Amino acid sequence: MISSEMPTIVIAGNPNTGKSTVFNQLTGGRARIGNYPGITVERSIGTTQLPGGRLVRVLDSPGTYSLAARSADEQLALEAVAGLPPLPAPQIAVVTVDATQLSRNLYLVLQIIELGVPVIVALNMIDSLEAAGQEVKPEALEKALGVPVVPMVARDGRGLSRLVSAIVEVLEDPSRAKPGWRWRPESAELIELTERVGDALPESWHGNDPDRRSALALWALLSIDPGHDLHGIPDELERAVIDGRAEAAAQGRDLDHEIIHGRYAWIDSKMARVVHQKKHPKELTDRVDRVLLHPAMGFLLFLALMTLVFQALFTGADPIIGLIEGAVSWTGNVVGVALGPGLLTDFLVNGVIEGVGAFVVFLPQILMLFFFIGLMEDTGYMARVAVLMDRLMKSIGLHGRAFVPMLSGYACAVPAIMATRTMERRRDRMLTMMALPLMTCSARLPVYGLLIAAIVPPWQEAGLTQGLLMASMYLFGTLMALIVAWVMSKTVFRGSYIPLVIEMPPYRLPHWPSVVRMMLRRGGDFMKTAGTIILICSMGMWVLLSFPKNPELEARLVEQRAELEQAAAVAPSDDEKAQLEERLAALEAKGASDFTRQSYAGRLGRTIEPLIEPLGFDWKIGVGIVSAFAAREVFVSTMGVVFGVGEDVDEETMDLREKLWSDTWPDGRRVFTPLVCLSLMIFFALACQCMSTLAVVRRESGNWGWPALMFVYMTALAWVFSFVVYQGGLLLGFS
Repeated sequence: MISSEMPTIVIAGNPNTGKSTVFNQLTGGRARIGNYPGITVERSIGTTQLPGGRLVRVLDSPGTYSLAARSADEQLALEAVAGLPPLPAPQIAVVTVDATQLSRNLYLVLQIIELGVPVIVALNMIDSLEAAGQEVKPEALEKALGVPVVPMVARDGRGLSRLVSAIVEVLEDPSRAKPGWRWRPESAELIELTERVGDALPESWHGNDPDRRSALALWALLSIDPGHDLHGIPDELERAVIDGRAEAAAQGRDLDHEIIHGRYAWIDSKMARVVHQKKHPKELTDRVDRVLLHPAMGFLLFLALMTLVFQALFTGADPIIGLIEGAVSWTGNVVGVALGPGLLTDFLVNGVIEGVGAFVVFLPQILMLFFFIGLMEDTGYMARVAVLMDRLMKSIGLHGRAFVPMLSGYACAVPAIMATRTMERRRDRMLTMMALPLMTCSARLPVYGLLIAAIVPPWQEAGLTQGLLMASMYLFGTLMALIVAWVMSKTVFRGSYIPLVIEMPPYRLPHWPSVVRMMLRRGGDFMKTAGTIILICSMGMWVLLSFPKNPELEARLVEQRAELEQAAAVAPSDDEKAQLEERLAALEAKGASDFTRQSYAGRLGRTIEPLIEPLGFDWKIGVGIVSAFAAREVFVSTMGVVFGVGEDVDEETMDLREKLWSDTWPDGRRVFTPLVCLSLMIFFALACQCMSTLAVVRRESGNWGWPALMFVYMTALAWVFSFVVYQGGLLLGFS
């Protein structure tokens, strides 16, 4: 009989085998996202109802090619399948296998069988195998493995009912899916070493089951080395493994080869009876791969594809972004009219509603980027990109999968950082995240546009100067990101390079429901987590820019406004009325500028002026830098307020450009000289002026330590480079 408690089923398998599709089919897409106990790595959890009404819990474990691991994230695959503390032991492991890559996938199946966990093999992508001219014999595979094998085409739901029936049968009789070891180590030295390492394992891991203890000992021998970052490894176990590996190396033995070769030798001995080649068609996949994986042609085609993707992010998202901005503005106006002037209205409109708009406006690009990434993964192209770019990225310490997030950083660092989830190893994800914000995102463009325009006098033609400066800033940001990644790979994230091991899945049509679900889930993650922090920071910026109040200044502004409005109402001519309205607009702008100067933000700008003056910046620029922390592009509107032009300005507003050109220090020197503008652009290129980025790094890393390090190192880097540019320029006679 089955226990009355809800059984747990773990879905395991290699990446790109349809593991998540099987999970979604079983749970009907009604899964929730949670964290593994004690850590911040996500897992998908759902339930399914078996025939007879029995509910079972379904967990989607991390995809992995084997249970060997050298990082904490990879260790989760073992813990989820084996049920190591603190995770509960599953009643069944459904291992999703790609029928077209059967030999490689069976390696993981053998490892899980060795752990003594009841196993059901979901033999997926049978249709792709048939299209390749091959035939698999599920009965022969079931006999060889000693566990149930269910042929499936998961994307279409074919085989799902048979999988559910197999789950019911194994829950009733687990022994039918626990055949014991399929192979045994032949070397007497390896057997003896396995016993020694097994003695060092915590008893809570194996429960005195000799087969499970041997399986975990082999896992330890393949996973633990002096450079690992696994968690919860007892010192005694670590010493036993490292001593054992050193002893084997002294004997000229390769432990990895002995263990891995033993399993593959068993698999190869069974494959001839399991897979039959019916015909030998000319493989379209091979012909396409010769082009897509070519060092030159493949790279050019990938750049062309990503150019189309980013163009789609800009052109496709722009109309939706415009609608969102319009909706935010309309909501603010409605609330303002309904409540009337007052502090509460100001807070709701400029603090809350504008704060919400500050992060919701990112959502279209985030959804579109994850949609395209999902398409590339589901069609099999992402695996080719990783292999192609690994040749280049490994020279600077980055993983091949880091290329897509780095390239995505040109659009926005927020979805780009979230895209690092495609990398399995935490070290690679964190290294990419820490360097990625240096890529020139679209939020920097309004700042660059304003400052580049300010370099050239308003009455002069710019020629090619502006275009060359803009291109130079893009190149500068890219080079700095690569240099920082290389430095961090040798210091903060020092570790041995792990070669990219990835299966080349066959090209296939995407499973649209899975792609859309992934896109919506990631968008929801952003809204719930990063959005909350952004909103809080936006409201904090409102407080800094709105307080303290100055009753005398407000009263004088109200009196002058009333006089001008009254005069405009009785103006004898349209010309006089227009002049009075212009004076009224100028009064409002000057009032906003005066309020900003006396606000906490203005005071903060004057406080930090001694720190930024060596860079050529005054307190007004300091206010802009502080306000730009909410979002870099806010710098432009803040400058409009500070210089009395108003908030509704952009980088092409001539009044603001002229104000910047004519702004001076108390001694009469110009503030926004070409050298200062260049120094400020360098500062914005390197400084982490984006709370959205810090919020999403906090979300992805699981603590505030990494975003704090990012903010400190980027701010220091920005200050040093701006100092060198400005002071060096002065020494060379520039101004």
